[in-house]
Amino acid sequence: MKSKIWLSSPHMSGREMKYVQEAFDQNWVAPLGKNVDEFEDAIQRFLNEDKFVAALSSGTAALHLALIQLGVGYGDDVICQSFTFSASANPIKYLGANPVFVDSDPVNWNMSPIYLEEAIKDRISKNKKPKAVIVVHLYGMPALMEEITEICNRYEIPLVEDSAEALGSSYKNKMCGTFGEFAILSFNGNKIITTSGGGALVTSTKEQKEKTIFLSTQARDSAPHYQHSEIGYNYRLSNICAGIGRGQMEVLDERVRQRRSNHEFYREIFSDIEGVNLFSEANTDFFSNHWLSCITINKSITNKTNHQLMQAFAEDNIETRPLWKPMHLQPVFKDCPYYGETVSEDLFSAGICLPSGSNMTNDEKNRIYEVISKYEF
Repeated sequence: MKSKIWLSSPHMSGREMKYVQEAFDQNWVAPLGKNVDEFEDAIQRFLNEDKFVAALSSGTAALHLALIQLGVGYGDDVICQSFTFSASANPIKYLGANPVFVDSDPVNWNMSPIYLEEAIKDRISKNKKPKAVIVVHLYGMPALMEEITEICNRYEIPLVEDSAEALGSSYKNKMCGTFGEFAILSFNGNKIITTSGGGALVTSTKEQKEKTIFLSTQARDSAPHYQHSEIGYNYRLSNICAGIGRGQMEVLDERVRQRRSNHEFYREIFSDIEGVNLFSEANTDFFSNHWLSCITINKSITNKTNHQLMQAFAEDNIETRPLWKPMHLQPVFKDCPYYGETVSEDLFSAGICLPSGSNMTNDEKNRIYEVISKYEF
Protein backbone atom coordinates (compact mmCIF):
# COMPACT_ATOMS: atom_id res chain seq x y z
CA MET A 1 0.00 0.00 0.00
CA LYS A 2 1.17 3.53 -0.76
CA SER A 3 2.13 5.75 2.16
CA LYS A 4 -0.64 7.87 3.65
CA ILE A 5 -1.02 11.48 2.60
CA TRP A 6 -2.67 13.22 5.52
CA LEU A 7 -5.09 16.12 5.38
CA SER A 8 -3.05 18.28 7.75
CA SER A 9 -0.40 16.63 9.86
CA PRO A 10 1.83 18.29 12.50
CA HIS A 11 4.94 19.95 11.09
CA MET A 12 7.81 20.35 13.54
CA SER A 13 10.54 22.90 12.88
CA GLY A 14 13.34 21.20 14.82
CA ARG A 15 13.51 24.17 17.19
CA GLU A 16 10.90 22.94 19.66
CA MET A 17 13.17 20.59 21.63
CA LYS A 18 15.42 23.46 22.66
CA TYR A 19 12.60 24.98 24.70
CA VAL A 20 11.16 21.67 25.86
CA GLN A 21 14.59 20.57 27.11
CA GLU A 22 14.99 23.91 28.86
CA ALA A 23 11.76 23.26 30.76
CA PHE A 24 12.99 19.80 31.83
CA ASP A 25 16.39 21.13 32.82
CA GLN A 26 14.79 23.78 35.01
CA ASN A 27 12.09 21.38 36.28
CA TRP A 28 9.34 23.73 35.06
CA VAL A 29 6.87 21.12 33.85
CA ALA A 30 3.80 22.63 35.50
CA PRO A 31 1.25 24.94 33.80
CA LEU A 32 3.43 28.00 34.40
CA GLY A 33 6.95 29.03 33.58
CA LYS A 34 9.13 30.88 31.10
CA ASN A 35 7.82 29.01 28.05
CA VAL A 36 4.22 29.95 28.83
CA ASP A 37 5.14 33.61 29.26
CA GLU A 38 7.32 33.74 26.16
CA PHE A 39 4.77 31.87 24.05
CA GLU A 40 2.06 34.36 25.02
CA ASP A 41 4.39 37.28 24.24
CA ALA A 42 5.26 35.81 20.83
CA ILE A 43 1.59 35.53 19.90
CA GLN A 44 0.93 39.09 21.05
CA ARG A 45 3.81 40.40 18.94
CA PHE A 46 2.59 38.44 15.92
CA LEU A 47 -0.94 39.85 16.21
CA ASN A 48 0.61 43.33 16.26
CA GLU A 49 -2.28 44.89 18.15
CA ASP A 50 -2.93 46.17 21.66
CA LYS A 51 -4.15 42.76 22.78
CA PHE A 52 -3.30 40.30 25.55
CA VAL A 53 -2.97 36.52 25.30
CA ALA A 54 -3.59 33.75 27.83
CA ALA A 55 -2.30 30.29 26.84
CA LEU A 56 -4.80 27.53 27.61
CA SER A 57 -5.32 23.80 27.18
CA SER A 58 -7.54 24.16 24.09
CA GLY A 59 -9.42 26.59 21.91
CA THR A 60 -12.66 25.20 23.32
CA ALA A 61 -11.52 26.11 26.82
CA ALA A 62 -10.73 29.61 25.57
CA LEU A 63 -14.21 30.04 24.13
CA HIS A 64 -15.78 28.75 27.34
CA LEU A 65 -13.87 31.32 29.43
CA ALA A 66 -14.70 34.12 26.97
CA LEU A 67 -18.43 33.43 27.31
CA ILE A 68 -18.16 33.29 31.10
CA GLN A 69 -16.50 36.71 31.14
CA LEU A 70 -19.25 38.08 28.91
CA GLY A 71 -21.81 37.01 31.50
CA VAL A 72 -23.44 34.27 29.44
CA GLY A 73 -25.63 32.09 31.63
CA TYR A 74 -28.59 29.78 31.76
CA GLY A 75 -31.30 30.62 29.21
CA ASP A 76 -29.29 33.30 27.38
CA ASP A 77 -29.11 33.40 23.59
CA VAL A 78 -25.73 33.31 21.85
CA ILE A 79 -25.59 33.65 18.06
CA CYS A 80 -23.17 31.29 16.34
CA GLN A 81 -22.22 30.54 12.76
CA SER A 82 -23.89 27.29 11.72
CA PHE A 83 -21.25 26.26 9.18
CA THR A 84 -18.44 25.34 11.57
CA PHE A 85 -17.04 22.63 13.83
CA SER A 86 -19.05 21.75 16.93
CA ALA A 87 -16.41 23.26 19.24
CA SER A 88 -17.68 26.71 18.17
CA ALA A 89 -21.08 25.95 19.71
CA ASN A 90 -20.48 23.43 22.50
CA PRO A 91 -19.35 25.97 25.14
CA ILE A 92 -22.67 27.78 24.73
CA LYS A 93 -24.37 24.63 26.01
CA TYR A 94 -21.79 24.21 28.79
CA LEU A 95 -23.30 27.35 30.31
CA GLY A 96 -26.92 26.32 29.83
CA ALA A 97 -27.35 28.97 27.15
CA ASN A 98 -29.14 28.62 23.82
CA PRO A 99 -27.24 28.51 20.51
CA VAL A 100 -28.91 30.53 17.75
CA PHE A 101 -27.47 29.52 14.39
CA VAL A 102 -26.94 31.74 11.35
CA ASP A 103 -26.34 30.76 7.71
CA SER A 104 -23.28 31.62 5.65
CA ASP A 105 -22.47 34.05 2.87
CA PRO A 106 -22.28 32.05 -0.40
CA VAL A 107 -18.95 33.55 -1.51
CA ASN A 108 -17.17 33.99 1.82
CA TRP A 109 -18.62 30.80 3.44
CA ASN A 110 -18.59 32.47 6.86
CA MET A 111 -21.39 34.17 8.80
CA SER A 112 -23.83 36.10 6.63
CA PRO A 113 -24.24 39.69 7.88
CA ILE A 114 -27.75 39.70 6.39
CA TYR A 115 -28.94 36.73 8.42
CA LEU A 116 -26.99 37.87 11.48
CA GLU A 117 -28.99 41.08 11.61
CA GLU A 118 -32.21 39.20 10.90
CA ALA A 119 -31.49 36.91 13.84
CA ILE A 120 -30.67 39.79 16.17
CA LYS A 121 -33.84 41.68 15.27
CA ASP A 122 -36.02 38.62 15.71
CA ARG A 123 -34.47 37.64 19.05
CA ILE A 124 -34.87 41.21 20.34
CA SER A 125 -38.53 41.17 19.28
CA LYS A 126 -38.92 38.11 21.50
CA ASN A 127 -37.19 39.88 24.41
CA LYS A 128 -34.17 37.62 23.94
CA LYS A 129 -31.40 40.03 22.98
CA PRO A 130 -28.31 37.86 22.35
CA LYS A 131 -25.52 38.06 24.93
CA ALA A 132 -22.78 37.45 22.33
CA VAL A 133 -22.04 36.66 18.68
CA ILE A 134 -19.50 33.98 17.71
CA VAL A 135 -18.09 34.41 14.21
CA VAL A 136 -15.71 31.85 12.68
CA HIS A 137 -12.90 32.38 10.17
CA LEU A 138 -13.45 29.04 8.47
CA TYR A 139 -10.53 27.17 6.88
CA GLY A 140 -8.44 30.29 7.45
CA MET A 141 -10.69 32.61 5.42
CA PRO A 142 -11.48 35.89 7.21
CA ALA A 143 -15.18 36.52 7.71
CA LEU A 144 -16.93 39.67 6.47
CA MET A 145 -15.62 41.55 9.48
CA GLU A 146 -16.48 45.11 8.47
CA GLU A 147 -20.20 44.37 8.19
CA ILE A 148 -20.30 41.97 11.15
CA THR A 149 -18.43 44.32 13.47
CA GLU A 150 -20.69 47.22 12.50
CA ILE A 151 -23.82 45.20 13.24
CA CYS A 152 -22.53 44.02 16.62
CA ASN A 153 -21.51 47.55 17.58
CA ARG A 154 -24.86 49.00 16.49
CA TYR A 155 -26.83 46.53 18.59
CA GLU A 156 -24.25 46.63 21.41
CA ILE A 157 -23.61 42.88 21.38
CA PRO A 158 -20.09 41.63 22.18
CA LEU A 159 -18.28 39.84 19.34
CA VAL A 160 -16.15 36.73 19.86
CA GLU A 161 -13.88 35.55 17.03
CA ASP A 162 -13.30 31.85 16.61
CA SER A 163 -9.90 32.16 14.97
CA ALA A 164 -8.93 28.54 15.62
CA GLU A 165 -8.17 28.01 11.93
CA ALA A 166 -7.04 31.53 11.06
CA LEU A 167 -3.77 32.38 12.80
CA GLY A 168 -1.84 34.34 10.17
CA SER A 169 -4.92 35.43 8.22
CA SER A 170 -5.96 39.06 7.99
CA TYR A 171 -8.77 41.31 6.81
CA LYS A 172 -7.83 44.74 5.45
CA ASN A 173 -4.34 44.25 6.92
CA LYS A 174 -5.74 43.64 10.42
CA MET A 175 -5.00 40.22 11.88
CA CYS A 176 -7.79 37.75 12.51
CA GLY A 177 -8.11 37.41 16.26
CA THR A 178 -7.95 41.17 16.90
CA PHE A 179 -11.47 42.30 15.92
CA GLY A 180 -13.60 40.98 18.77
CA GLU A 181 -13.92 41.63 22.48
CA PHE A 182 -12.36 38.18 22.73
CA ALA A 183 -10.83 35.80 20.20
CA ILE A 184 -9.80 32.19 20.45
CA LEU A 185 -6.86 30.38 18.89
CA SER A 186 -6.21 26.65 18.59
CA PHE A 187 -2.91 24.77 18.52
CA ASN A 188 -4.38 21.32 18.01
CA GLY A 189 -2.26 18.82 16.08
CA ASN A 190 -3.81 19.66 12.71
CA LYS A 191 -3.58 23.46 12.95
CA ILE A 192 -1.12 25.71 11.16
CA ILE A 193 1.13 25.54 14.22
CA THR A 194 0.68 23.09 17.07
CA THR A 195 1.53 22.53 20.71
CA SER A 196 0.17 18.95 20.36
CA GLY A 197 -2.92 20.21 22.14
CA GLY A 198 -3.62 23.71 23.33
CA GLY A 199 -5.17 27.05 22.58
CA ALA A 200 -5.25 30.66 23.67
CA LEU A 201 -7.69 33.39 24.54
CA VAL A 202 -6.96 36.80 23.06
CA THR A 203 -8.36 39.54 25.30
CA SER A 204 -8.86 43.29 24.91
CA THR A 205 -7.54 44.27 28.35
CA LYS A 206 -4.89 43.14 30.80
CA GLU A 207 -7.62 42.67 33.39
CA GLN A 208 -9.43 40.20 31.11
CA LYS A 209 -6.20 38.23 30.67
CA GLU A 210 -5.68 38.11 34.42
CA LYS A 211 -9.25 36.97 34.92
CA THR A 212 -8.74 34.27 32.30
CA ILE A 213 -5.66 32.96 34.10
CA PHE A 214 -7.50 33.09 37.43
CA LEU A 215 -10.43 31.07 36.10
CA SER A 216 -8.17 28.63 34.25
CA THR A 217 -6.20 27.78 37.39
CA GLN A 218 -9.17 26.71 39.56
CA ALA A 219 -10.11 30.27 40.61
CA ARG A 220 -8.04 30.26 43.77
CA ASP A 221 -8.57 33.39 45.85
CA SER A 222 -5.60 35.33 47.19
CA ALA A 223 -5.37 33.67 50.59
CA PRO A 224 -2.84 31.59 52.55
CA HIS A 225 -5.20 28.62 52.33
CA TYR A 226 -7.29 27.13 49.53
CA GLN A 227 -10.27 29.45 49.20
CA HIS A 228 -12.62 29.77 46.24
CA SER A 229 -15.32 32.37 45.66
CA GLU A 230 -15.93 31.42 42.01
CA ILE A 231 -16.09 28.19 40.04
CA GLY A 232 -12.72 27.51 38.43
CA TYR A 233 -11.34 25.30 35.67
CA ASN A 234 -8.16 23.38 34.96
CA TYR A 235 -7.51 25.03 31.61
CA ARG A 236 -3.95 26.46 31.72
CA LEU A 237 -1.38 25.35 29.13
CA SER A 238 1.61 23.38 30.41
CA ASN A 239 5.12 24.78 30.19
CA ILE A 240 6.14 21.74 28.12
CA CYS A 241 3.47 22.33 25.47
CA ALA A 242 4.25 26.04 25.50
CA GLY A 243 7.87 25.16 24.70
CA ILE A 244 6.66 23.40 21.56
CA GLY A 245 4.65 26.50 20.77
CA ARG A 246 7.68 28.78 21.08
CA GLY A 247 9.52 26.73 18.47
CA GLN A 248 6.46 26.72 16.23
CA MET A 249 5.97 30.50 16.44
CA GLU A 250 9.47 30.97 15.00
CA VAL A 251 8.31 29.38 11.71
CA LEU A 252 4.70 30.60 11.57
CA ASP A 253 5.30 33.00 8.66
CA GLU A 254 6.92 30.16 6.72
CA ARG A 255 4.00 27.84 7.48
CA VAL A 256 1.56 30.42 6.13
CA ARG A 257 3.58 30.72 2.92
CA GLN A 258 3.64 26.94 2.54
CA ARG A 259 -0.13 26.59 3.00
CA ARG A 260 -0.76 29.40 0.52
CA SER A 261 1.58 27.68 -1.92
CA ASN A 262 -0.56 24.54 -1.63
CA HIS A 263 -3.58 26.64 -2.52
CA GLU A 264 -1.83 27.90 -5.68
CA PHE A 265 -0.99 24.28 -6.54
CA TYR A 266 -4.70 23.45 -6.44
CA ARG A 267 -5.59 26.62 -8.35
CA GLU A 268 -3.43 25.47 -11.26
CA ILE A 269 -4.93 21.98 -11.21
CA PHE A 270 -8.57 23.05 -11.15
CA SER A 271 -8.37 26.19 -13.32
CA ASP A 272 -9.50 24.35 -16.44
CA ILE A 273 -11.98 21.95 -14.82
CA GLU A 274 -15.52 23.24 -15.29
CA GLY A 275 -17.86 22.81 -12.35
CA VAL A 276 -15.14 22.73 -9.68
CA ASN A 277 -14.70 25.85 -7.53
CA LEU A 278 -11.64 26.42 -5.33
CA PHE A 279 -12.47 28.37 -2.17
CA SER A 280 -10.43 31.58 -2.50
CA GLU A 281 -10.35 35.19 -1.37
CA ALA A 282 -13.05 37.36 -2.93
CA ASN A 283 -10.69 40.34 -3.26
CA THR A 284 -7.52 41.85 -1.81
CA ASP A 285 -9.26 42.85 1.44
CA PHE A 286 -8.95 39.20 2.44
CA PHE A 287 -5.70 37.35 3.17
CA SER A 288 -6.21 33.70 4.08
CA ASN A 289 -3.58 31.43 5.56
CA HIS A 290 -5.38 28.69 3.56
CA TRP A 291 -5.11 26.33 6.50
CA LEU A 292 -7.15 23.93 4.40
CA SER A 293 -7.67 24.21 0.66
CA CYS A 294 -11.26 23.31 -0.20
CA ILE A 295 -13.33 22.83 -3.33
CA THR A 296 -16.99 22.49 -4.18
CA ILE A 297 -18.24 20.33 -7.05
CA ASN A 298 -21.28 21.35 -9.07
CA LYS A 299 -22.73 17.94 -9.84
CA SER A 300 -25.18 19.39 -12.38
CA ILE A 301 -22.13 20.33 -14.48
CA THR A 302 -19.72 17.51 -13.68
CA ASN A 303 -22.27 14.75 -13.07
CA LYS A 304 -20.01 13.76 -10.15
CA THR A 305 -20.35 14.15 -6.39
CA ASN A 306 -17.89 15.16 -3.71
CA HIS A 307 -18.06 11.67 -2.20
CA GLN A 308 -17.09 10.06 -5.51
CA LEU A 309 -13.95 12.19 -5.72
CA MET A 310 -13.18 11.46 -2.06
CA GLN A 311 -13.39 7.74 -2.86
CA ALA A 312 -10.90 8.17 -5.71
CA PHE A 313 -8.48 9.81 -3.29
CA ALA A 314 -9.07 7.11 -0.67
CA GLU A 315 -8.15 4.40 -3.18
CA ASP A 316 -4.71 6.04 -3.42
CA ASN A 317 -4.46 6.31 0.41
CA ILE A 318 -4.94 10.09 0.35
CA GLU A 319 -6.99 11.60 3.15
CA THR A 320 -9.74 14.09 2.34
CA ARG A 321 -12.74 15.25 4.35
CA PRO A 322 -16.20 16.63 3.69
CA LEU A 323 -16.80 20.24 4.62
CA TRP A 324 -18.30 20.83 8.07
CA LYS A 325 -21.83 19.58 8.56
CA PRO A 326 -23.83 22.66 9.67
CA MET A 327 -24.69 22.84 13.34
CA HIS A 328 -28.40 23.31 12.71
CA LEU A 329 -28.40 19.87 11.03
CA GLN A 330 -26.67 18.17 13.96
CA PRO A 331 -28.92 15.94 16.13
CA VAL A 332 -27.62 17.51 19.34
CA PHE A 333 -28.72 20.99 18.16
CA LYS A 334 -31.91 20.01 16.31
CA ASP A 335 -34.16 22.21 18.47
CA CYS A 336 -32.07 25.37 18.20
CA PRO A 337 -33.26 28.40 16.19
CA TYR A 338 -31.77 28.87 12.73
CA TYR A 339 -31.78 31.94 10.49
CA GLY A 340 -30.95 31.65 6.81
CA GLU A 341 -31.56 29.56 3.75
CA THR A 342 -29.54 26.57 2.47
CA VAL A 343 -26.10 28.04 1.79
CA SER A 344 -24.30 26.06 4.49
CA GLU A 345 -26.27 22.91 3.63
CA ASP A 346 -25.35 23.23 -0.05
CA LEU A 347 -21.68 23.72 0.80
CA PHE A 348 -21.72 20.62 2.99
CA SER A 349 -23.28 18.52 0.25
CA ALA A 350 -20.85 19.70 -2.45
CA GLY A 351 -17.51 20.31 -0.74
CA ILE A 352 -14.21 18.57 -0.02
CA CYS A 353 -11.22 19.52 2.13
CA LEU A 354 -8.01 18.61 0.31
CA PRO A 355 -4.59 17.67 1.73
CA SER A 356 -3.02 20.95 2.82
CA GLY A 357 -0.16 20.21 5.22
CA SER A 358 2.78 22.59 5.17
CA ASN A 359 5.05 19.51 5.10
CA MET A 360 3.52 18.09 1.90
CA THR A 361 6.29 16.91 -0.45
CA ASN A 362 6.55 17.25 -4.22
CA ASP A 363 6.07 13.50 -4.56
CA GLU A 364 2.84 13.74 -2.58
CA LYS A 365 1.66 16.63 -4.73
CA ASN A 366 2.39 14.55 -7.81
CA ARG A 367 0.23 11.73 -6.44
CA ILE A 368 -2.61 14.17 -5.78
CA TYR A 369 -2.23 15.59 -9.29
CA GLU A 370 -2.36 12.09 -10.79
CA VAL A 371 -5.64 11.28 -9.03
CA ILE A 372 -7.26 14.52 -10.22
CA SER A 373 -5.89 14.31 -13.77
CA LYS A 374 -7.20 10.76 -14.22
CA TYR A 375 -10.57 11.50 -12.67
CA GLU A 376 -13.35 12.01 -15.21
CA PHE A 377 -15.22 15.11 -14.09
